[in-house]
Amino acid sequence: MIRTLKSALFLICLCSVTVSVAQRQNGYWQQHVDYTMEIDMNVKNFNYTGKQTLVYTNNSPDTLDRVYYHLYFNAFQPGSEMDVRSRTIADADPRVGDRINKLTKEEIGFLNVNKLTQDGKSLKTNVAGTVLEVRLTEPIAPGTSTTFNMDFNGQVPLQVRRSGRDNKEGISLSMTQWYPKLAEYDFEGWHADPYIGREFHGVWGDFDVKITLDSNYTIGGTGYLQNPNEIGHGYEDNGIKVSSDKKKNTWHFKAPKVHDFTWAADPDYIHDRVTAKDGTELHFFYQDDAKIKENWKNLQPKTEEILAYFNEHIGQYPYKQYSVIQGGDGGMEYAMCTLITGDRKFESLVGVTAHEMAHTWFQFLLATNEGKHEWMDEGFTSYISSHAMDEIMGTNKANPADGSYRGYTFLANSGKEQPQSTHADRYEFNQAYGLSAYSKGAVFLAQLGYVIGEENRDDVIKKYYDQWKFKHPTPTDFIRVAEKHTGAELDWYLMDWTQTTNKIDYAIDTVQEIKEGTKIVLKRKGLVPMPIDLKVTFTDGSSKMMLIPLQMMRWEKPFDGRVLNDWAWAMPTYDIILKEKNVQQVEIDPSGLLADVNKEDNTYTKE
Repeated sequence: MIRTLKSALFLICLCSVTVSVAQRQNGYWQQHVDYTMEIDMNVKNFNYTGKQTLVYTNNSPDTLDRVYYHLYFNAFQPGSEMDVRSRTIADADPRVGDRINKLTKEEIGFLNVNKLTQDGKSLKTNVAGTVLEVRLTEPIAPGTSTTFNMDFNGQVPLQVRRSGRDNKEGISLSMTQWYPKLAEYDFEGWHADPYIGREFHGVWGDFDVKITLDSNYTIGGTGYLQNPNEIGHGYEDNGIKVSSDKKKNTWHFKAPKVHDFTWAADPDYIHDRVTAKDGTELHFFYQDDAKIKENWKNLQPKTEEILAYFNEHIGQYPYKQYSVIQGGDGGMEYAMCTLITGDRKFESLVGVTAHEMAHTWFQFLLATNEGKHEWMDEGFTSYISSHAMDEIMGTNKANPADGSYRGYTFLANSGKEQPQSTHADRYEFNQAYGLSAYSKGAVFLAQLGYVIGEENRDDVIKKYYDQWKFKHPTPTDFIRVAEKHTGAELDWYLMDWTQTTNKIDYAIDTVQEIKEGTKIVLKRKGLVPMPIDLKVTFTDGSSKMMLIPLQMMRWEKPFDGRVLNDWAWAMPTYDIILKEKNVQQVEIDPSGLLADVNKEDNTYTKE
């Protein structure tokens, strides 16, 4: 009777969980926006005028009485939040420093919205730094669309961070985050974050963009060029410039299903094109400069290899083209393209291309909220690009993510770590942000292979991409894919690793011969629980591998060796009795994939 009752209760609970999960999945929604824009650029003073028609579809269950636009270029003005933050943080990004504060009136950036209507009716707006606040006269009901029409003008700032004109390598225009961009609204509400220096979040949609500027310029960026023959500039002729009597050209691009639109332009661009084996057109825009030409030519077959690696290890790239463009201030990912500085050693050029290209999958297709979950973007990208580089450049490392492990260990022992759930703009130190997002984020994925098995982890990455591409997944969405694929309980891993600064620290406490054989006592010194791989080597040179499963996982990974009893987290020590004597060495985690912050006590060697 009791067993029957317990079974019934278990089934009820199980059904409740299943229904809850199903409801979350079936209830998923995301907003949709379609942009039509025309801009005219004056390359003498870098001012431009624009018109924007934006059709916004409210797929949420909520009635919206307001919207917000990002005005990113307003950050590049003395006294902006980005300027003040850069001058007051202890370790400022040297690319920014106090440069914004020194910009002249002609060098600052700005975006002005001169007129905004909703379905023909004028709207009142308020500019709050880099955000335009808009109260609607007609609320947008669930399942309905509305049309916003806007007249705007802007000035391209002198290159400081990501966007700008006349970067240090002489690229004329790096046009990122250049237009009034509607903020994202999702199940957590509005994400109208000010632009202080970190990451972006956007609404999926289709873009139709016309850019008018001097006819001697070449443009590369997001979208498919619609009028290659009309512009008289040989865009389809692999860089061969066609003479034109026009003073200005209008470049017409269309970009389906993206959440941003970026372009770069320069009168001295060489434009090369390579068709990859999968049919993707790879475009390369770089200066006609003898110092960099050879590297940029040699980069092209490597880029095709990088694309093939990501297609195989994450999932198929869904667009018809991808562009690698010289511009910006380092390396930054955008829709269907990246902007990178070009005067680099060859390995650095390949490395930055691999990293930024990987962002196409982990940011522009798996569009997490970078402000809230920056580690999912930067960390996953760092993980996969390090493995791609290891294969493509033939370095054959035992652990391609070893640099990330070193970075994380330094952070964990620095006393300056903050939880990865910290908003990207709220880190006390830039270095702590970088190590947390890039290094600790990469270790999360590398170490997941230790926790569930590397083959399982690789399968999870592919399933995650397949399930969540063109959406906005959260950390929970990723870990649920891993749980469903393996059957393991993994919420503890997500919570301890990302929401706390708890550390992994295990030790071999004692090894001693006893009457029955050998007694090994392991100790958990840190607060993060982990399953433990243990290698025992004997004096005759033979060895045994053992797995101590973590009890709260309710599962054990595929393992070639002896599986011991579970270790419950609250128990600080764990005893192993071996029938063998003559133990020469005991080692925790011979793979090196466990991010133990103090490995000095992870190995015992008999003297």
